Amino acid sequence: MRELLRTNDLVKLSWLQALLTDAQIPHLVFDAHASVLEGSALAIRRRLMVEDVDFARARRIMRESGEVLDDD
Repeated sequence: MRELLRTNDLVKLSWLQALLTDAQIPHLVFDAHASVLEGSALAIRRRLMVEDVDFARARRIMRESGEVLDDD
């Protein structure tokens, strides 16, 4: 799996998950439960992950939607 994005913005994360779901790209959110364990202080950013084979297509979809990625 590869990381697409790290964020504390739950609205943005939800929107990106919807984009990936619409494109039928399987994805997972890592660290969601760790954030809750820390008191939901948003100290731990959640990671949006996709399989290696879907990474390039997922990044393209995110860029086309206007999302600026860290290494752009």
